[in-house]
Amino acid sequence: MKRALSALLLVAASLTACSADEPFRILAGSEVADLEPLLKESGVEVEFTYAGTLDGAEQVARGDAAGYDATWFSSNRYLSLIDGAREKLSTQTKIMNSPVVLGLTPAKAAELGWTGKPVTWSDIATAAAAQRFTFGMTNPASSNSGFSALVGVAAALSDAGEALDAGTIAAVTPRLKEFFSAQRLTAGSSGWLADAYSARPDVDGLVNYESVLLGMRDRLTLVYPSDGVVSADYPLTLLASSGRKEQYDRLVAWLRTPETQRRIMTATHRRPIVPGVALAPEFGSASLVELPFPNRRSAADQLIAAYLNEVRVPARATFVLDTSGSMEGDRIDSLRTALVTLTGADTSAYGTFSRFRNREQVTLLPFSDHTKGRQDYQVPASNPEPVLGQIKDYAEALAADGGTAIYDALRAAYEQPVDPGHYSSIVLMTDGENTDGSEYLDFQLYYQALPPEQKAVRTFVVLFGDSDADEMNQVAKLTGGAVFDARNGSLAEAFKEIRGYQ
Repeated sequence: MKRALSALLLVAASLTACSADEPFRILAGSEVADLEPLLKESGVEVEFTYAGTLDGAEQVARGDAAGYDATWFSSNRYLSLIDGAREKLSTQTKIMNSPVVLGLTPAKAAELGWTGKPVTWSDIATAAAAQRFTFGMTNPASSNSGFSALVGVAAALSDAGEALDAGTIAAVTPRLKEFFSAQRLTAGSSGWLADAYSARPDVDGLVNYESVLLGMRDRLTLVYPSDGVVSADYPLTLLASSGRKEQYDRLVAWLRTPETQRRIMTATHRRPIVPGVALAPEFGSASLVELPFPNRRSAADQLIAAYLNEVRVPARATFVLDTSGSMEGDRIDSLRTALVTLTGADTSAYGTFSRFRNREQVTLLPFSDHTKGRQDYQVPASNPEPVLGQIKDYAEALAADGGTAIYDALRAAYEQPVDPGHYSSIVLMTDGENTDGSEYLDFQLYYQALPPEQKAVRTFVVLFGDSDADEMNQVAKLTGGAVFDARNGSLAEAFKEIRGYQ
């Protein structure tokens, strides 16, 4: 018996030692990727997997994050509202801070009279409604900076002085429409938004994390609304299913030393969370008032839904879809499933927010060695289900045959007129190389000759199957878009991620 017990203890000790040698796995928001180089000096081997804030929160709540030791999102506010989520979390430790504020070109800030003067969100909304400036902001359904901005603006404009609820959200929606009428640029992540802004001289500023705005190449004047902000506090959170408390404590202790806090501040422009670490001059002297956050998930979801379906400038999304012969079988089934997912088949919060939105114009442009016609849909402002059903029926009937004329199909997408009242974007999905019609260089010359309003339409490329990754990256770079890799993952998940950029 003693020998058996000793053997069991030896095995347990061996497993513990192996566990200690494994990387400390963190499910994180992409915004903390800039800390990876610094963390190599922590003494704890860390391995990151990145996810959107709302998507990651749902993974944790569903119990799908059991393979991770911790989460590190910019905020746990939404996560804490999901039923059953708190039981999945253990220790939470705030690491740094960054408020969501408005950054404007110095000339525009001076023109508005906002340089060095108190400005409220109401002042900003009034100027936006009068089209006195334009701005970009991330999608609240995909990125915490956009979600925090939406909460902050709604809370300030409602003037309720308490957490948002269904009544205050409905009442403040008209003011939100005024504010977001000036939005000209959207994105699924804060970093991509900053890069996209640099190529848009028609956009006067960004609503984004203070850290992102301070780190941009082009200097911006930061406007700190005097009626309050919503800040990210980046809680590193140990999951209850993890047995890695020792590694967690070591990592947190290192992150919160004064020296590391100063290095984080210098490298990432985020504010130190540890008392006694002096703020750098770049943060100014404006006092920050934290605005109330919704205390019910239903209110948070209602606010996001109102933004997507009523408030924001509507989207025009064109899907250029490879239905060549190489798509036959599982690949065409995956394409059908991915499109059906966007009609509301995925009933999770992330899936619901990713579906085709009210007021959106949707174009499906399947192709093989030629384009197979164009199907246009207008999702109505209310009762969208019949139109979503039509898109579903069309998607389920897609068939695979023929060659692959990628650039002829992409050119057909760019020949559509651009509606200035919509965000226009193109999604190109292909599972192979171009075999028919024009070549990449032909498309490059065509694109470069387009008028500015058409060149502003970005192409988001989905790699699938045997896509030519190098050439597809060239397409994305040429058009200012991005590449989403579904070759080893789910096409439906890639489509949902892209929706944050449309």
